[in-house]
Amino acid sequence: MALRPVRLHQALSRTVHTITLPDPDGPAVWAVETRTTEDHRARLYRDGQRTSTAEMPATFTVPGGRIEVDAGLYGVTRVHLVTPDGRERRLAPAPGTLEHRRAVLTRDHPRLSRGIAATAVMILLVNLVLAAPVWLEMVTSIPEVADRFGTFTSPVLLPGWLLGTLTVAGVVAAMERAVTWRHNRIIDAETIWTSL
Repeated sequence: MALRPVRLHQALSRTVHTITLPDPDGPAVWAVETRTTEDHRARLYRDGQRTSTAEMPATFTVPGGRIEVDAGLYGVTRVHLVTPDGRERRLAPAPGTLEHRRAVLTRDHPRLSRGIAATAVMILLVNLVLAAPVWLEMVTSIPEVADRFGTFTSPVLLPGWLLGTLTVAGVVAAMERAVTWRHNRIIDAETIWTSL
């Protein structure tokens, strides 16, 4: 099966990362495709033709090492070439992907890019303080969870419209951090539940 270009309507659900590696027959372009909303599989392509598919976290053997791939709810968390001596190199996002579009924005408009990144951090910190306790209270009110872990009462009371707004803004902010490969244990603590 041939690798198709990433279309605009697929930007949130499909990623493709590429790397060119030397091969006995000449340089070959290796690509890894993920479709996180359809399945949790990685697909490996050589010069546009699929060679392998694996459940994530996936490891593919390629000339000069192996490609390791993993993804979470907010996007790809790892797509690296690991050489036999342990060195790592991240694959480049293919044109059309959200990661590529974000990299182009960073290159062409660095001040705007820094502003977006700072806004994402602020949103996640506000969510960590305000929305996370409310969601924790909601989750611990489920009888099965309460029986096992006990209940939690949030010290914060938010109206539904504000909680919904913070949740949507938090998802967008988490996606922004994922496509720019930024992660901090404290700032991104709100998104940890998605990897459980």
